[in-house]
Amino acid sequence: MISIIVPAHNESSVIARTLSQWVRDPPLDEIRVVVVCNGCTDHTANVARRFGPTVHVVESDIARKTHALNLGDQISSVFPRIYADADIVITVDAVRALARRLGQGDVLVVAPTADINLTGCSWLVRKYYGIRSRLPSSREGIGGSGVYALSEAGRLRFGQFPDVTADDTYVRLQFRPEERDTLSCARSTVFAPRTVLQLIAVRTRAYRGTFELARRFPELRVNKGEVNDRTLIALFKEPHLWPGLLIYCCVNIVARCRAIARRGADRWQRDETSRAALSADTPQ
Repeated sequence: MISIIVPAHNESSVIARTLSQWVRDPPLDEIRVVVVCNGCTDHTANVARRFGPTVHVVESDIARKTHALNLGDQISSVFPRIYADADIVITVDAVRALARRLGQGDVLVVAPTADINLTGCSWLVRKYYGIRSRLPSSREGIGGSGVYALSEAGRLRFGQFPDVTADDTYVRLQFRPEERDTLSCARSTVFAPRTVLQLIAVRTRAYRGTFELARRFPELRVNKGEVNDRTLIALFKEPHLWPGLLIYCCVNIVARCRAIARRGADRWQRDETSRAALSADTPQ
C-alpha cells in the first residue's frame, strides 16, 4: 500500500484537482490519502471528504505546514510514504512509479520531474522559467516538484519535521546525492505564479528557507549537490538568451535582498494567482 500525506491550508479551490488523480470509483485499495487541513478558514475539509473513505481528513487549528506533516505521519503507518502539496497534480501512475523506484532499495527518497504549467503567465514569468528550465536545479524534483516519496528507511533518517520554511529542501539534504533520485518517467504539474511580483514573492520565500536551513542545520550543506552557477554563466555566451537571463537574475537578486531584509519578519503571503481549479475536478 502507498500512503500519501497532503498538508492543506485554505486549498478549497484546488484540492479536488489534486485528489481526483488518485481516487477512483471503486476506490483503489493500494492508496490511502491523509489530508491534513491546517488552520483552514474555507471549505477545504468538506471538499476533501467528498472523495469518500479513501481520503482521511484531519483538521488542526495550527496553520503550519510542518505541523500538518507531523500529524499526517502520526496517522500513516505504511510505506512508501508520499508527501504532496495540495496545489500540484500528479497522476496515480506517477505515484506508482515513485513507489516502484523506492522498492528497488538503492535510494531512500525519490521525486517526479516537475512540468511547469505557464498558462496565463506574463511574458516576464515565461522568460524566467525559460532560463530556469536550462539549469541543473530544474532537474531536481525534491524541492521543485511539490512531491517527494520516502521509504521506511528514508523516513527513519530524521525525526519529526522541524518548524522550517523549506521542508522539501530539509528532506533532500538529509540524503547524499546517490541516495536520492528524480524520475524523468514520473511527472508532476506545478502551476507557476502568473505575475512577476508573485514570482518574486515565491522566490523570496525560497531564499528565506535556504538561509534558515543554512543557519540552523549547517551540517546538511555537505549534501547540497550540483549548483546553477557554472551553467548560468555559460548561458551568457548565447546572446538570444540575454533578455531571459536579465529577468532571471533580476528576480533572484530582488528576492534574495528581500529575504535578507525580512529574515525573521512577518509571515510570507503565498501566491494565489496560480490557484485556479477546474470546476470539473470537483466531485458531485
